[in-house]
Amino acid sequence: MSKKTYSRIIGTGSFVPHIVVKNEEFLKREFLDERGGKYDKTNSEIVEKFQQITTIDERRYAGDEMVTSDLGFEAAKRAIESAGISGEELDHIIFAHNFGDVKKGTNRSDFVPSLAARVKSRLGIENPGSVCYDIAFGCPGWLQAVVQADYLIRSGDFNKVLVIGAEVLSRVSDPHDRDSMIYSDGAGAVVLQGETSEEPKGILGHTARSDAHQYSQMLHMGASYHPNGLNEGNIYLKMNGRKLYQYALTYVPQAIKDCLDKCEIPIGDVSKLLIHQANGKMDEAILKRLYKLYGEKNVPDHIMPMTISWLGNSSVATIPTLLDLILRGELENHQLEEGQIVVLASVGAGMNINALVYRM
Repeated sequence: MSKKTYSRIIGTGSFVPHIVVKNEEFLKREFLDERGGKYDKTNSEIVEKFQQITTIDERRYAGDEMVTSDLGFEAAKRAIESAGISGEELDHIIFAHNFGDVKKGTNRSDFVPSLAARVKSRLGIENPGSVCYDIAFGCPGWLQAVVQADYLIRSGDFNKVLVIGAEVLSRVSDPHDRDSMIYSDGAGAVVLQGETSEEPKGILGHTARSDAHQYSQMLHMGASYHPNGLNEGNIYLKMNGRKLYQYALTYVPQAIKDCLDKCEIPIGDVSKLLIHQANGKMDEAILKRLYKLYGEKNVPDHIMPMTISWLGNSSVATIPTLLDLILRGELENHQLEEGQIVVLASVGAGMNINALVYRM
């Protein structure tokens, strides 16, 4: 068997903000519909129904003094320390996000310089060969950045790549929109390194799709639902939740299966499925539909670790945070052992879907 270069994760890190926002804190919120009208349900009923649909009990918000690049820096620093390398060894730094740095008190996006450049500067990396740039790909952005890193490494010209995913969604969501309860803040990162081996290991393969022609507006930016506006001129993250749910259930299970088939890995060999933490009930439904595609009625216990109930939906940060918590032994009932097969998958604005198969 000939030797090939595989991309392996040699370090992980995450940053979970310290501000805990429980569902009860939304009981005094003024929720309005798309026309600016009030709902005929009480906030207590709205919040209770929200918890039942999403399984979210609480979420994390960044401190007033922090922006997205700050969260990304903390996660990156921990990933580099975990890898046991110097930042000067990095060939690329890729930062996945969708809104740039948004300061407290405004929702204006700041993208210049790139967040990857800001993190490189804060890390004190002087190596000009360490190329840094950002990627915006919706919630699947971090996973797509990992795919790009894999291509870079397998080209043979690069060996170590830092991939960061961070977001501060709490400052771009409309407080008068019920969907604002979904969003949270966080960051996760990994260091990937090329390794030559006869046995397949690390990233075995990946797939992606973009359905922009038909579904590009299911997640978009729009005005506040408050009739008098909210900081006039600002725009906020808006979502067609029902259609997004249907889209995810229709296409995500097949995308995962396509990726496994491409890698010639049977579903029975999968030890863990790390899926974007968008909606607890939706992720459960995706998992059941995936196994149904294989003619399987029963889903193995503990195959899908979840953090959404206490971390909420932090977009690009959910999967790398989940991975880091597992590898550090901080997620009860979930471990990853050498040789095990892990599937990573995400869905989000665009609409974009991607999946990746990894052998530990």
